[in-house]
Amino acid sequence: MEPILINDYCFKRVYYWMQYAPQDLFFTEIAIDVYYPQDRQANGLVMFNHGFMIGTDLLYLPKRLLASLFSNTHPPLFDNYPSFYYNYTSAIIEQNWAMAFVTSTHRQTEFTPTTDFGGNPRVGQEAFLAASYLIRFGASSSFYNKSRSDQFQFMNSNNVIFAGHSVGGAHAQVAATGFDNLTAIGEETNQRFDPIVYDRMAFPSFTDKLSTWGEEERAKPVGLVQLSPVDMKNPLFCGMEPYRKKLASIPIPNLMIIGQCDCACLDASQPPAWSSDSSVVSEYSQMAPAESSSWAVVANVEKGSHCGYLTAPNPLCSAADSSSSCKRCPNTDKYKPVGLESDFTAELFKRFIGTYPANSGFTGTRETWLEGDNSCLKWLNNKNPADTAINLVPFSGGQYVYHV
Repeated sequence: MEPILINDYCFKRVYYWMQYAPQDLFFTEIAIDVYYPQDRQANGLVMFNHGFMIGTDLLYLPKRLLASLFSNTHPPLFDNYPSFYYNYTSAIIEQNWAMAFVTSTHRQTEFTPTTDFGGNPRVGQEAFLAASYLIRFGASSSFYNKSRSDQFQFMNSNNVIFAGHSVGGAHAQVAATGFDNLTAIGEETNQRFDPIVYDRMAFPSFTDKLSTWGEEERAKPVGLVQLSPVDMKNPLFCGMEPYRKKLASIPIPNLMIIGQCDCACLDASQPPAWSSDSSVVSEYSQMAPAESSSWAVVANVEKGSHCGYLTAPNPLCSAADSSSSCKRCPNTDKYKPVGLESDFTAELFKRFIGTYPANSGFTGTRETWLEGDNSCLKWLNNKNPADTAINLVPFSGGQYVYHV
């Protein structure tokens, strides 16, 4: 597929297969939706992990089998494009960034590859490889054809902001730790990570291991944005706790947004994303232990729901906000998808990206990130952040952004 041109941005869908490590016998299919500047001079990349379920096509597996047997065309990976529900691409234009959305056939269960219940760091590993793939090979599935992949190169740097919603927000925590930590923690938890990329042919081409790529070809995490992150204690996987504890010592901007009325991230998540009770272990407290020098911050959207971030309605996600599933904020008109909260999210990404100089990671200190005049947090630390129609809930100290 040649890129689709939308104003001054190109849209492309990229497919490949990955093996998590040479000794791992399992392969997973990856699909990436990527928007990049027509001038192919992107200053950075936002890599976004989707939430619970990105597709509803129950015939996906038979379609994939038939397509592989009778044609060389790529069947759709699930029923929908992963960017459909999270299209914040208006945020990347001013700074000439790119934005990509990744999904895959996760090994959560063999029969429901479209679902992702959390607790699986493999999904964060996939996002890291997806970002690295785009940096090295551009927006092309033909990584084995250098002349073609060179035509689709679009990155000026290897700077990546990892982001995600719901379980995708927790998976983004994994990717944001960087390659060395992904490798080290993977060894400790039996989730080894030194992936190889394959194409989909009968006699496949493949890349060398990620560890042999040049450092400039691998993603360099420069930021993390989590929208109502949800984790799960899954006996099949180690969960994201080791990665969150590592993030506590990594000096990159780290922002978590939660919703006042969001039961999925505040109640159902294991652990909860945030708690005002310091005795409760939360995702945030693991990333930002008391009296630490963590860069992690959290903000709370008044009337914020679990699905208000979405740029298209999703019945499964909306079920998490139904009165039968969530008892928070009774008789309150929570935010719905494609509304004020999704508009706020696009503005949030624009402000977050705006703190980065061209072709550079964040150049300031922790104090600059938390209190600097040009900081995204200075804009966010208000009851009603500028250019939005939402309000934030103040924390106990009266601030609208909390950090240790």
